[in-house]
Amino acid sequence: MPAADFNDIAELRQGLIRKALRYAIFAADPTVARVTTPFDNTGILQALPAGYVTVGYTTTDGVTFSGDLSTSDVASGQSASPTRSDVESDTMTAQWVPQETNAAAVALYDNLPLSGEGALPDLGTATWTWSRPKTPPTRYRRLVFIAQDLNKDTGREIYIVRHFPSALRTGREDEQWTRTGEIARGVTYQAYVDDVAGTDAITWIDGPGWRDYAPEEEEGGGG
Repeated sequence: MPAADFNDIAELRQGLIRKALRYAIFAADPTVARVTTPFDNTGILQALPAGYVTVGYTTTDGVTFSGDLSTSDVASGQSASPTRSDVESDTMTAQWVPQETNAAAVALYDNLPLSGEGALPDLGTATWTWSRPKTPPTRYRRLVFIAQDLNKDTGREIYIVRHFPSALRTGREDEQWTRTGEIARGVTYQAYVDDVAGTDAITWIDGPGWRDYAPEEEEGGGG
Protein backbone atom coordinates (compact mmCIF):
# COMPACT_ATOMS: atom_id res chain seq x y z
CA MET A 1 0.00 0.00 0.00
CA PRO A 2 1.23 3.56 -0.67
CA ALA A 3 2.52 5.73 2.16
CA ALA A 4 -0.02 8.08 3.71
CA ASP A 5 0.29 11.67 4.82
CA PHE A 6 -1.37 12.06 8.23
CA ASN A 7 -2.78 15.52 7.47
CA ASP A 8 -4.46 14.13 4.36
CA ILE A 9 -6.04 11.07 5.97
CA ALA A 10 -7.07 12.90 9.18
CA GLU A 11 -9.11 15.47 7.18
CA LEU A 12 -9.15 17.93 10.08
CA ARG A 13 -11.33 20.95 9.19
CA GLN A 14 -11.70 23.82 11.67
CA GLY A 15 -14.48 25.31 9.57
CA LEU A 16 -16.75 22.37 10.39
CA ILE A 17 -16.76 23.10 14.13
CA ARG A 18 -20.26 24.46 14.69
CA LYS A 19 -21.51 26.84 17.39
CA ALA A 20 -24.95 28.23 18.12
CA LEU A 21 -23.95 31.89 17.86
CA ARG A 22 -27.65 32.77 17.95
CA TYR A 23 -30.57 30.47 18.64
CA ALA A 24 -34.30 30.58 19.19
CA ILE A 25 -36.99 28.22 20.47
CA PHE A 26 -40.52 28.08 19.12
CA ALA A 27 -43.58 26.16 20.32
CA ALA A 28 -47.04 25.40 18.94
CA ASP A 29 -50.10 23.36 19.79
CA PRO A 30 -50.49 20.00 17.98
CA THR A 31 -53.23 21.47 15.77
CA VAL A 32 -50.60 23.64 14.07
CA ALA A 33 -48.86 22.32 10.96
CA ARG A 34 -45.66 20.33 11.29
CA VAL A 35 -42.43 21.77 9.91
CA THR A 36 -41.56 19.93 6.71
CA THR A 37 -39.48 22.33 4.60
CA PRO A 38 -37.59 24.91 6.69
CA PHE A 39 -35.45 25.90 3.67
CA ASP A 40 -36.19 26.62 0.03
CA ASN A 41 -34.29 24.89 -2.76
CA THR A 42 -31.47 27.45 -2.56
CA GLY A 43 -30.94 27.01 1.20
CA ILE A 44 -32.73 30.17 2.34
CA LEU A 45 -34.43 29.85 5.74
CA GLN A 46 -38.22 30.02 5.49
CA ALA A 47 -40.84 31.35 7.89
CA LEU A 48 -42.43 28.84 10.26
CA PRO A 49 -46.09 27.86 9.77
CA ALA A 50 -48.62 30.15 11.44
CA GLY A 51 -49.17 29.31 15.10
CA TYR A 52 -45.57 28.94 16.32
CA VAL A 53 -44.65 31.37 19.10
CA THR A 54 -41.21 32.24 20.39
CA VAL A 55 -39.99 31.41 23.88
CA GLY A 56 -37.72 34.48 23.85
CA TYR A 57 -34.56 34.94 25.90
CA THR A 58 -33.11 32.00 27.82
CA THR A 59 -30.23 31.65 30.26
CA THR A 60 -26.71 31.32 28.93
CA ASP A 61 -26.92 27.53 29.35
CA GLY A 62 -28.90 27.54 26.12
CA VAL A 63 -30.70 24.39 25.01
CA THR A 64 -29.48 21.00 26.16
CA PHE A 65 -30.47 18.00 24.06
CA SER A 66 -30.08 14.83 26.10
CA GLY A 67 -30.52 11.19 25.23
CA ASP A 68 -31.45 8.17 27.29
CA LEU A 69 -30.25 4.95 25.67
CA SER A 70 -30.85 1.55 27.20
CA THR A 71 -29.87 -1.85 25.84
CA SER A 72 -30.56 -5.47 26.68
CA ASP A 73 -27.48 -7.71 26.75
CA VAL A 74 -27.13 -11.47 26.44
CA ALA A 75 -24.37 -12.98 28.54
CA SER A 76 -22.75 -16.29 27.65
CA GLY A 77 -20.57 -18.58 29.71
CA GLN A 78 -17.85 -18.64 27.06
CA SER A 79 -17.43 -14.85 26.78
CA ALA A 80 -16.50 -12.09 29.21
CA SER A 81 -18.37 -9.52 27.12
CA PRO A 82 -22.01 -9.72 25.93
CA THR A 83 -22.55 -11.95 22.93
CA ARG A 84 -25.60 -9.99 21.83
CA SER A 85 -26.98 -6.54 22.58
CA ASP A 86 -30.27 -4.97 21.44
CA VAL A 87 -31.57 -1.44 21.86
CA GLU A 88 -34.56 -1.31 24.20
CA SER A 89 -35.17 2.44 24.24
CA ASP A 90 -33.57 5.56 22.77
CA THR A 91 -35.23 8.83 23.77
CA MET A 92 -34.38 12.51 23.26
CA THR A 93 -35.20 15.46 25.49
CA ALA A 94 -34.65 19.21 25.28
CA GLN A 95 -34.13 21.37 28.37
CA TRP A 96 -33.95 25.15 28.61
CA VAL A 97 -34.65 27.97 31.08
CA PRO A 98 -36.67 30.93 29.71
CA GLN A 99 -35.96 34.34 31.19
CA GLU A 100 -38.96 36.20 29.79
CA THR A 101 -42.40 36.18 31.33
CA ASN A 102 -44.26 35.76 28.06
CA ALA A 103 -47.22 33.62 27.01
CA ALA A 104 -45.10 30.80 25.59
CA ALA A 105 -42.78 30.50 28.60
CA VAL A 106 -45.68 30.45 31.06
CA ALA A 107 -47.77 28.04 28.97
CA LEU A 108 -44.93 25.56 28.53
CA TYR A 109 -44.12 25.71 32.24
CA ASP A 110 -47.65 25.46 33.64
CA ASN A 111 -49.04 23.21 30.88
CA LEU A 112 -51.47 25.73 29.36
CA PRO A 113 -52.65 25.80 25.74
CA LEU A 114 -50.72 28.12 23.48
CA SER A 115 -53.80 29.14 21.52
CA GLY A 116 -57.58 28.95 21.75
CA GLU A 117 -59.60 28.47 24.92
CA GLY A 118 -57.50 28.71 28.06
CA ALA A 119 -54.56 30.41 26.36
CA LEU A 120 -53.10 33.59 27.82
CA PRO A 121 -54.12 36.80 25.99
CA ASP A 122 -51.72 39.11 24.23
CA LEU A 123 -49.40 41.15 26.44
CA GLY A 124 -51.11 44.15 27.98
CA THR A 125 -54.58 43.43 26.56
CA ALA A 126 -56.09 41.81 29.66
CA THR A 127 -55.27 40.44 33.09
CA TRP A 128 -53.31 37.22 32.99
CA THR A 129 -54.79 34.59 35.27
CA TRP A 130 -54.59 30.82 35.29
CA SER A 131 -55.28 27.98 37.71
CA ARG A 132 -53.64 24.61 38.12
CA PRO A 133 -56.16 21.94 37.10
CA LYS A 134 -57.18 19.24 39.55
CA THR A 135 -56.17 16.62 36.97
CA PRO A 136 -53.25 17.88 34.85
CA PRO A 137 -53.91 17.29 31.13
CA THR A 138 -51.52 15.39 28.90
CA ARG A 139 -50.71 18.23 26.53
CA TYR A 140 -48.43 17.57 23.57
CA ARG A 141 -46.60 20.36 21.75
CA ARG A 142 -44.70 20.94 18.57
CA LEU A 143 -41.24 22.41 19.18
CA VAL A 144 -38.72 23.99 16.81
CA PHE A 145 -35.15 24.92 17.68
CA ILE A 146 -33.13 27.09 15.27
CA ALA A 147 -29.41 27.83 15.67
CA GLN A 148 -27.44 30.24 13.50
CA ASP A 149 -23.72 29.93 12.82
CA LEU A 150 -21.40 31.43 10.21
CA ASN A 151 -19.18 29.89 7.59
CA LYS A 152 -15.62 30.61 8.73
CA ASP A 153 -14.39 31.37 5.21
CA THR A 154 -17.32 33.25 3.65
CA GLY A 155 -19.07 34.69 6.71
CA ARG A 156 -22.44 33.56 5.41
CA GLU A 157 -25.15 32.01 7.58
CA ILE A 158 -25.46 28.35 8.43
CA TYR A 159 -28.62 27.17 10.17
CA ILE A 160 -29.37 24.06 12.20
CA VAL A 161 -33.10 23.41 12.58
CA ARG A 162 -34.41 20.68 14.87
CA HIS A 163 -38.10 19.80 15.05
CA PHE A 164 -39.93 17.78 17.69
CA PRO A 165 -43.30 17.22 15.98
CA SER A 166 -44.72 15.73 19.18
CA ALA A 167 -43.24 16.65 22.58
CA LEU A 168 -44.48 16.30 26.15
CA ARG A 169 -43.40 18.12 29.29
CA THR A 170 -41.52 15.66 31.50
CA GLY A 171 -39.87 18.00 33.98
CA ARG A 172 -39.74 21.55 35.25
CA GLU A 173 -37.35 23.41 37.53
CA ASP A 174 -38.13 25.51 40.58
CA GLU A 175 -39.59 28.95 39.98
CA GLN A 176 -37.70 31.29 42.28
CA TRP A 177 -38.60 34.89 43.13
CA THR A 178 -35.66 37.02 44.27
CA ARG A 179 -34.60 40.63 43.90
CA THR A 180 -31.26 39.62 42.41
CA GLY A 181 -32.36 37.38 39.55
CA GLU A 182 -35.02 37.04 36.91
CA ILE A 183 -38.06 34.80 37.42
CA ALA A 184 -37.11 31.81 35.32
CA ARG A 185 -39.24 28.80 34.38
CA GLY A 186 -36.99 25.94 33.29
CA VAL A 187 -38.62 23.01 31.54
CA THR A 188 -37.72 19.65 30.00
CA TYR A 189 -39.66 18.27 27.04
CA GLN A 190 -39.32 14.75 25.68
CA ALA A 191 -39.76 14.00 22.00
CA TYR A 192 -42.28 11.31 21.04
CA VAL A 193 -42.85 9.66 17.69
CA ASP A 194 -45.38 11.52 15.57
CA ASP A 195 -47.49 9.11 13.53
CA VAL A 196 -47.52 11.29 10.40
CA ALA A 197 -43.86 12.34 10.55
CA GLY A 198 -42.83 8.79 11.46
CA THR A 199 -40.12 10.01 13.85
CA ASP A 200 -39.64 11.85 17.13
CA ALA A 201 -37.08 14.37 15.85
CA ILE A 202 -36.00 15.81 12.50
CA THR A 203 -32.83 17.87 12.01
CA TRP A 204 -31.84 19.96 9.00
CA ILE A 205 -28.59 21.84 8.28
CA ASP A 206 -28.59 24.35 5.44
CA GLY A 207 -28.15 28.00 4.61
CA PRO A 208 -26.00 30.06 2.22
CA GLY A 209 -22.87 29.33 4.26
CA TRP A 210 -23.58 25.60 4.17
CA ARG A 211 -23.99 25.70 0.40
CA ASP A 212 -20.55 27.34 0.21
CA TYR A 213 -19.03 23.97 1.15
CA ALA A 214 -20.29 22.41 -2.08
CA PRO A 215 -17.44 21.51 -4.43
CA GLU A 216 -17.03 23.89 -7.33
CA GLU A 217 -18.16 22.55 -10.66
CA GLU A 218 -15.38 22.19 -13.15
CA GLU A 219 -15.74 24.28 -16.24
CA GLY A 220 -16.51 22.21 -19.31
CA GLY A 221 -13.88 22.07 -21.97
CA GLY A 222 -14.61 23.70 -25.29
CA GLY A 223 -14.55 21.72 -28.46
